[in-house]
Amino acid sequence: MKKTVFGIFTIALLSLSTFLHAQQKDQVILTVAGETITRSEFLNVYQKNNVNGEVIDRKSLEEYMELYINFRLKVKEAESLGLDTVTAFKDELAGYRKQLAQPYLIDEEMNRSLLKEAYDRKKVDIRASHILLRVDRNSSPADTLAAYKRIMNLRKRVLKGDDFGKVAEESSEDLSARDRTAEGRTFKGNKGDLGYFTVFDMVYPFETGAYNTPVGEVSMPVRSDFGYHLIKVTDRKPALGRVQVAHILLRVAPDANAADSAAVEKKATEIYERAIAGEEFARLAEQYSDDKSTSTKGGVLPWFGSNKMIPEFIKEISALENLNEITKPFVSSFGWHIVKLIDRKEIGSYEDNVNELKQSLTRNDRAKKSEEALVKRIRKEYKFSENLKARDEFYKVVTDTVFAAAWDVKQAAKLNKTLFTIGRRSFSQQDFANYIASTQRKRNPEDIKQFVNGTYNIFVNESLLAFEDSQLESKHPEFKSLVKEYRDGILLFELTDQKIWSKAVKDTTGLQEFYASNKTNYMWDQRVDATIYTINSSDKKLISGVRSSLSKGISDNELLEQINNDSTTILTTERRKFSKGDNALVDSIGWQKGLSQDIVEDGKIIIININEIVAPEPKKLDEARGLITADYQNYLEQLWIRELRAKYPFNVNQEVLSSIR
Repeated sequence: MKKTVFGIFTIALLSLSTFLHAQQKDQVILTVAGETITRSEFLNVYQKNNVNGEVIDRKSLEEYMELYINFRLKVKEAESLGLDTVTAFKDELAGYRKQLAQPYLIDEEMNRSLLKEAYDRKKVDIRASHILLRVDRNSSPADTLAAYKRIMNLRKRVLKGDDFGKVAEESSEDLSARDRTAEGRTFKGNKGDLGYFTVFDMVYPFETGAYNTPVGEVSMPVRSDFGYHLIKVTDRKPALGRVQVAHILLRVAPDANAADSAAVEKKATEIYERAIAGEEFARLAEQYSDDKSTSTKGGVLPWFGSNKMIPEFIKEISALENLNEITKPFVSSFGWHIVKLIDRKEIGSYEDNVNELKQSLTRNDRAKKSEEALVKRIRKEYKFSENLKARDEFYKVVTDTVFAAAWDVKQAAKLNKTLFTIGRRSFSQQDFANYIASTQRKRNPEDIKQFVNGTYNIFVNESLLAFEDSQLESKHPEFKSLVKEYRDGILLFELTDQKIWSKAVKDTTGLQEFYASNKTNYMWDQRVDATIYTINSSDKKLISGVRSSLSKGISDNELLEQINNDSTTILTTERRKFSKGDNALVDSIGWQKGLSQDIVEDGKIIIININEIVAPEPKKLDEARGLITADYQNYLEQLWIRELRAKYPFNVNQEVLSSIR
C-alpha cells in the first residue's frame, strides 16, 4: 500500500551527482499555507518521477504541478492534525533516516580500497595452519606482553626446525589442534591445519596475516580478538569458487591393518576404472558408497566453497578442469574418495561481486578500518581537541564496581571540566560519567586505567560519528531533501489510510450508497445461464440416455443419481452464468437455448445446455467489490482534495513555472 502512495512521489536514493542544488536566489514557484517551494525543489521532484525520461513540456509540468499541490496540501493537513508528533511516526522516520545516512558515514576512499582488496583475495584460496595463544582484548599490558613473548618463543622453535604441526599439537590453545573427547566421541586433532579458506572466512587480522605470508613461511604474531596467532601458509591456489560434486566414499575401519587398507584402496581403484570406462557414476555411488546420506542421491553433495570441505577434497577438485571429470581415488582421514565434478560457478568480475562484497564488508570486522578513517577525517574537519588530564581524573573515581554494572555516577559528581570539543560543541566530564554509567555491564575485571582509556576512546568515536550525523542535513542538501521526502511520504500514507483506504473498507453504508448511485457503471455484458454436462464414458447408449433425459426436463440431481453410483462418478455437472471469454466450449457453440451437439474432449463427452440468454444487467456489489471499492476510494479522495483546496491557500507563480524548459 505504501508503494501506491509513493507511486507519484517516488522515494529513491539517487546518485549525488544528479541532485540539483538549490541556488542562493532560487525563485519560489509555489506557496502552500505559508510554506514556500522553490523552483529547484519542484524540478528535482518532477525529474525523479519523470520515469520515462520524457522531454519537459508545458502540459506535463502543469499536470504534475496539480498533483504536487494535492500532495503538499495533504502533508499540510497531516501536520495540522499533529501526525508528525506521534511517537510511531518519529520512530519510523528515524529508522529510515538511519538507513539513508549510512552512505554518508563511511570513508569512501577506504571503502573502495577494502572492496578491491576483498575481491583480489576472493580470487585466491589459501591453506594455512596456526598456533593460538589466547589473550582477551581487555587483558592488561603485562598479560598481553607475556603472551607475546610466549608466542615468539614458539615461533623461534619452528624457525629452528621444529615441526609446526607438532608445536601446534603441544602448545596451541585452539582445542582442535589435538585429539579430544566430547560427548563420548573422540575427535582427531588437526595439528593446527585449518584447511582452505578465502576472503571473509576468517577474522580480518588473521585473514590479512595469511594473505601476506608467502607459502611455506611462518608469520610474525598476528593479534585478533582471540589472542595471538602464528600462521604457516601451506598452499595458495586460484579460487575454487562454488562447486557441486558427486562422490563415492569407501571408509577404512579405525582398527584396519595394512592389508585391510590396501584392500579398500584396491576396491576404490576398481570402482574408479569402471566409472571412467562409462558406467553411470550415480549407480556406482548408490551401490558402493559408504556415505549413506548421499548414496541414494547418486552421491551428489550440496553446493560448497573451499572452506566447507576437508583440504584433501578441495585440492583434488581444484585440479579438475572439465565438468563431469572424475578424480583418481585419494585418501583422507575419512577413507578413500572418488569425486565427479558436476557443475562450477566461477568467481566472476569485480562488477559481478561488488554488491555481495559490500554487504559482507558491513558485517565484517574490517569495517572498523573504514570507521577509523572516517573518525580521523571528522577529527580534522571539526578541529577536535581534548584534555587528557581531565580523562585521567576518572582513574580515581571509577571503581571495580563498574565490572558488576554497579558503579554510581555520583562518584564523579565533582568532575566538571571539559573533556573534548568537536566544532563548537563541548563534552564534559559529566557527559563521560553518564556514558560510563549507561554502558556498564557485568564483565571480567581489568585494570581500571585500561578500562577508562578504552571506554573513553569508544565514547569519543561515538560522539564524533554522532556529531557528523547531526550535520548531514546542513552539509548535504540532497540528503536533507531525501529525508524530507521520506517524512512527507510517511505522513501522506498515514493520513490517506485514515481518510481513504480504511474508511472505504469500514464505511459499508457509504460504499452501499456509492454503489447504488453508480451501479450502471458496473454492468455485465450479455451472458448465458448454461449447464455443462461431462460424461466420462464413450458408451453411445449411455450418452443417448443422458440426452433423452435432458430433453424430458429431468433435474440435474435426479440425473446424477440415475447415472452415477456409490463407487463410480460417470457424470458431473456445472451450472452458472458465463460471459464471453469465460469458457471456450461455451463460446464455441453459439448462444441459443437448448442442448448442444456432443463435444469430444480428452476422451470425454460434453453436452452444454443453454438454459437462458441473460440480458446485460448491473453487477451486484459482491460481484465487483474490489473495483467498486477502488472507485469509492477515488471518489473520497476527490472530495477530500476539494476540501483541502478550500481550507488552505495556495498560489503557483506561473512566471517561474513557465521558465522551466
